[in-house]
Amino acid sequence: MISIGARTSAGRARGRSRPRPIEVRFRTIVSPQQLNSRWGRRVYWAVLLTVLAGSTLAFVFPLYWMVTGAMKTGEELARMPPTAVPEAPTLDAFAEAWELFDIGLLLRNTAFYALGGWLFSMAVDVCAAYALSKLRPAFGNVVLGAMLATLMVPPMVVLIPLYVTVADLGLLNDPWGLWLPAAANGFNIFLLKRFFDSIPRELIEAARIDGAGPLRVLWSVVLPVSRPILGVVSIFTIVASFKDFVWPLLVMTESARMTVSVGLSQTAGAVSQNAIMAGLVIASVPTIIVFFFFQRHIMAGLTAGSIKG
Repeated sequence: MISIGARTSAGRARGRSRPRPIEVRFRTIVSPQQLNSRWGRRVYWAVLLTVLAGSTLAFVFPLYWMVTGAMKTGEELARMPPTAVPEAPTLDAFAEAWELFDIGLLLRNTAFYALGGWLFSMAVDVCAAYALSKLRPAFGNVVLGAMLATLMVPPMVVLIPLYVTVADLGLLNDPWGLWLPAAANGFNIFLLKRFFDSIPRELIEAARIDGAGPLRVLWSVVLPVSRPILGVVSIFTIVASFKDFVWPLLVMTESARMTVSVGLSQTAGAVSQNAIMAGLVIASVPTIIVFFFFQRHIMAGLTAGSIKG
């Protein structure tokens, strides 16, 4: 017979026993043991390097082919099979393209349209995101959902009604025909709102206690701490203005008002192929420079506001 004291001691011993550690099991194609083996590490690095090299080649090869094509002669560019490296590299096609396409005028037009589109886009998108994030209007989530729903609609679907609207307003061959349709962008508003949501509410309340109104809070509190995301939205807007083709083709029909992408396409049939390649290289230089100078700001702005605390 077991005494009551013995049972009580046994119960206390069981109560003081430590819980067993939880074993973590990985459910993957390759187990950690196989991956840590000598052959596992070799296969892992071989697959990783193959995927990286293949993806890099897929993105970089068109740019390489465009640059090398501009350095070839017309006969070498039309040769079959094509040569991977120019036999006698020359830069004559770049000077020819600059004169034939009048790229200087096209770049000035595009820069002017991009600057105006950036100003209007920042004004509309920042104010809309600030209102949805900090002012909290009625049915704000419904409005935001409707803005994001526009991203699901293909641009070609709204192209005809948008063109008819711009034509009825008399904005053809006018910069306003490019600026007004691009002023509101649902994706930019979503990025800005996500960042504005991460700004501490104590800053907003302290500014309101000091007597600052909504516009003063936006200008003096929200915008100074939102430089990363403002830089990202600015880069997206400027690059989109430089690479847009269909809408400027419909709106800007006069040769003196064309953008660089439209101007190159309109004159491409009257020049040689290497001159076309050279013109495309020159037109790509501004956006490439913007990316290489601001790529760090792009990544910082996209991840800013995603983690709180």
